[in-house]
Amino acid sequence: MKKILFGLFVFGLTSQGFSQIIKTEQLSEVVVTAVNYKYLNATTNEEEALPVKMLERKAAAYNIKESDLYSDEYDYYTVSFFIPDGKIVAVYNSDGQITRTIEKFKNVKLPETVAKSVMDRFPKWTVESDVYLVSYKDDKGAKKTYKLKLKNGDERMRVKIDETGTFL
Repeated sequence: MKKILFGLFVFGLTSQGFSQIIKTEQLSEVVVTAVNYKYLNATTNEEEALPVKMLERKAAAYNIKESDLYSDEYDYYTVSFFIPDGKIVAVYNSDGQITRTIEKFKNVKLPETVAKSVMDRFPKWTVESDVYLVSYKDDKGAKKTYKLKLKNGDERMRVKIDETGTFL
């Protein structure tokens, strides 16, 4: 019995000794390019709601060249992205870059600057619902606005405010 246990122990040590052989392989070169970095830089900020970030990243990562819609004869492609909280309609050029978007999200978390501006100007009012709109153009950047429906008892009011907290 001792010989069997000793034999298994030695066999266990020798099998681990062979597992230390390292094979080196030459890997092919991988190039990572961020095609839509301008779009992401213009539209994304740290205070943005999670569904908005998720859908914007999905639109930025979309590769039109791998799509069934892609053909060399067209200059622009319109692609829509939907989730229950919102949607993005993006226009891609033939290189796969986003040139324009229209985005609409309902009932997202408001950034602190927007919420503070509303509370300062309308202290007794509460936000009943909100719509977050983003309009992006490659040459102009992103324009972000919030349409808010405020409530105070039986009274209701609609206001527009931009991302910096300025009322429009």
